[in-house]
Amino acid sequence: MNIYILDYGMGNIRSVSKAFEYVNNQENLKFKILVVNSPKEIIKPSLIVIPGVGAFKDAVKNLKKLNLWEKIIEEKEKGTFIFGICLGYHLLFEKSYEFGQEKGFGFIKGKIVKFRLPKAYKVPHMGWNQIYKNEKNIEEKAIDIYKDIPSGEYVYFVHSYYPKDVEENAILTLTDYHISFVSSVFKSNVFGTQFHPEKSQKVGLKILENILRGLLNVF
Repeated sequence: MNIYILDYGMGNIRSVSKAFEYVNNQENLKFKILVVNSPKEIIKPSLIVIPGVGAFKDAVKNLKKLNLWEKIIEEKEKGTFIFGICLGYHLLFEKSYEFGQEKGFGFIKGKIVKFRLPKAYKVPHMGWNQIYKNEKNIEEKAIDIYKDIPSGEYVYFVHSYYPKDVEENAILTLTDYHISFVSSVFKSNVFGTQFHPEKSQKVGLKILENILRGLLNVF
């Protein structure tokens, strides 16, 4: 089975691909982990990973320029799993208010807004913080990405924007940073994390292992 990691000029690609490769090799799961930047390279995918750091508008522009935007929508409709990380996570929602307004994929209801916090809280929100599981929703998903991961574990964040008004049935975890914000979602065949699994050490690698093992059970 093929895992495609999209290289669309928004950084963070190498660390994501290396983390997936490490888990795949350590667990002998026999996936093909491929970094691509063209829709022609995406053949019979089990999972498409949208990583990325930077500005929402630039991400949309680059994906459309590379003809990957429509390919992602097409594959989502076919039932291919789509996984967004950080900026890729934001793209899953309806729209972002980063430097104006820009439409996202709209796979999940919600909007991306900037943190407005007391001066005691630094923005960007950077470093280790906890994720608290929404147990009911996790039990209903096709893949339990938090299997054997206790609620309250620490993962690594770097972001100034977060999703707001997220549809309840998609929420997997919440994180506290003065406010409580949605730190991961899963709906149908689309899921994403605000945090970086590839930078979250043991917990992050376990999440990636759960994703790969979950795919083996689904297909």
